[in-house]
Amino acid sequence: MNSHLRQIHPLSWTIIIGTIFGRMATSMSIPFLSIYLINRLGSSPTQAGTVVAVSSLIGVFASFYGGYISDVIGRKKVLFISIFGWAVVFVGFALANQIWMFFVINALNGLCRAMFEPTSRALLADITPQESKLLVFNLRYAAINLGVVVGPILGLQMGNSNSGFAFYIAGLVYFCYGIVLVFQFLLHKGMGGATGQSADRLSLKGALRVTGRDRTFVYVLIGMIFCVLGYGHFGSTLAQYLELSPSFTDGAKWFGYMLSLNAIVVLAVQFPLVRFSSRFSPIVPLIAGNLCVACSLLIFGLFPYIWTMVLGVVLFTIGEVLMFTMTDVLVDRIAPNELRGTYFGMFGFNNLGNVMAPLLGGFLLDALGVNRPLLIFGIIALTTAFGLPFLLLARRHLPEEQARAE
Repeated sequence: MNSHLRQIHPLSWTIIIGTIFGRMATSMSIPFLSIYLINRLGSSPTQAGTVVAVSSLIGVFASFYGGYISDVIGRKKVLFISIFGWAVVFVGFALANQIWMFFVINALNGLCRAMFEPTSRALLADITPQESKLLVFNLRYAAINLGVVVGPILGLQMGNSNSGFAFYIAGLVYFCYGIVLVFQFLLHKGMGGATGQSADRLSLKGALRVTGRDRTFVYVLIGMIFCVLGYGHFGSTLAQYLELSPSFTDGAKWFGYMLSLNAIVVLAVQFPLVRFSSRFSPIVPLIAGNLCVACSLLIFGLFPYIWTMVLGVVLFTIGEVLMFTMTDVLVDRIAPNELRGTYFGMFGFNNLGNVMAPLLGGFLLDALGVNRPLLIFGIIALTTAFGLPFLLLARRHLPEEQARAE
């Protein structure tokens, strides 16, 4: 372990540590956005769900282009544009006072995330030795959840369901993160450039064609869309349900605690689960994770009590860890070196699940009412399980993919 830690590049440590503070700042505000819109602007669940969904909708299409263009013009330029743009976006959230403003600003939020996330993961893959990649990707995932442990509690103390102060804090954090990245790239010249001439010669249409012909990648991508659909309901449908349901008082507070519990459980179980699941094909944890998330969503609807919600969050979190800890390594294994950014960008299409989750959840809450939780969460649990056939197909084709690579 120590030898692998010593092999981690300083730029990688910057991204990992920056991820802690970035996610802490983001989780003070963005997870409460739908509650903020309902409390502050009097929006309906469908309106709030539409505003939340637009970020992921933009991200679905922009993430591919963000990953692709980072192969062509270099990781460094894309990271700078996206992270300083992100700082401006959060200030925009704090100043907005109309539903349409939040719609536009959250679309820009999705654009910045869609450019930054695949590019930063591709950079980590570029500068990390093969034997250390699983460790680095899991350190990044742990950093995300370490930030989310603290962020929601800080947000609750700031009264973020009724105040925009947390948005200013998030903007400042991302600005500082960007400044640190500028200095790191100055210290490590030559890092973050274009990956090679083959990426320059490949058109965007050609890149789509290349990834589209990769059957294993396509099956994993479709299966993950449904996994992310289930995951997306945690931050959208569950948040609105807790706020609106008469079964719970002070739903925003309980949702904040559940976010922190989710992150704490991730930190507790992540590395033991990764160690155990690494014995199997990388697809097996995704299948098990999908089942756990679907079952946890059903629990949310079956038993509308705080203690059962806590049990549901624990099961949900185990499923989340199983689904997301191996995906970066899996994509890196499937992708050709010169198209790594393109593949990571294409994998951003799994955010279609995040687009559908708040739209579906908002529609079900409006159409069925918060007094029918079993029907609402039963439907979304079933849609999550639709990913299982595609993941099973991917498991069957993965040995062929690995054999061709070897």
